[in-house]
Amino acid sequence: MIRIERRLEQPRWLTVAVPVVSIVVAFLFATLVLLATHHPPLHTFKRLFDAAFLDNGAMTETLVSATPLAFTGLCAAVAFRMNLFNIGGEGQLYAGAITGATVALLLAGAPSPVVIIAMMAAGAAGGAALAAIPGLLRAFFSTNEIITSLMLNYVVALILDYLIFDSHSYLRDTSGFEASVFPQGKNLPDAATWPSWTVHGLVIPLGAVVAVALAFALWGLYARTRFGFEVTVIGDSARAGRYAGMRTRRKIIAVMCLSGAIAGLGGASQDGDFRHQLDPRGLTQANYGYAGIVVAALARYNPFAVLLVAFLLGGLQNAGFTLQGADFPNGLVGVLQGLILFCALGGELFVRYRVRIERRHKPVAEPA
Repeated sequence: MIRIERRLEQPRWLTVAVPVVSIVVAFLFATLVLLATHHPPLHTFKRLFDAAFLDNGAMTETLVSATPLAFTGLCAAVAFRMNLFNIGGEGQLYAGAITGATVALLLAGAPSPVVIIAMMAAGAAGGAALAAIPGLLRAFFSTNEIITSLMLNYVVALILDYLIFDSHSYLRDTSGFEASVFPQGKNLPDAATWPSWTVHGLVIPLGAVVAVALAFALWGLYARTRFGFEVTVIGDSARAGRYAGMRTRRKIIAVMCLSGAIAGLGGASQDGDFRHQLDPRGLTQANYGYAGIVVAALARYNPFAVLLVAFLLGGLQNAGFTLQGADFPNGLVGVLQGLILFCALGGELFVRYRVRIERRHKPVAEPA
């Protein structure tokens, strides 16, 4: 007989072993996919690794891919630690990109530090405002935040498309014949370009530095403050939190807004670090918000582990873009990400529960 029992204590080694084993199992499944499609697994994985980390310029491109994943991973991890399942990081990143680009264009001519700080503040505010909607609905009406935050992703994606493709908004470039035929966002002023630094050939964008600083700030917030303690208690048992006098509604709204602000900051980073305009097609096709859920799940909601996992998955994405062609499986990276998420969520069973196999003993017949 198989019995599943909830663990009263979770061994620390499981928090490391489960993500590692999840990745290994995901690659084993990916090996079966490659064999089924007649691609040599070892050769394919070697090409992925080289394109992600070893080839010329690969580390810089990997860091570019990892930066938005770090923001959306931190966004998901912040909410998930309180058992708030914010699936809206995708839309909150769009909202931050919209507000960040708008402020950058409005402040054209201002000093660069002023524009950059304003973009960060506007991006965070845009993401927080969007996340506040499912937060308020959950806090006051017990509405499932998974559904509301997910549906808002599609709403903001439509708004993003409307601003550039279906209207002559302030954010759309309408000057010249090319802009009228191929709609695109206005180029941001030079002052809105976020700085970067080159260290031994590795280009480090400001957004990556901000993501690392955020990870340290979130660790301090959750591990060293009363706010973090109350969030942990409410996440474990909302009833216990209410019994202790904690204001659970305020905490729900605050955590959702914090989560959305981080994703919105990632959207502003896309404007200032990489795209230098509001780019609907590029943002919606990248699926950074959904990939951030994979990052948070693998990192076990630890902000420092989020950075590491984001870097690894960023390398995987970069390798997929680099190697995409007739001789490389087009959907391999997407399949790998899906398998990793599936295995990581399945591994949660062994972290939270203990599986026991017991043999039933046949009753011994009493002698007559």
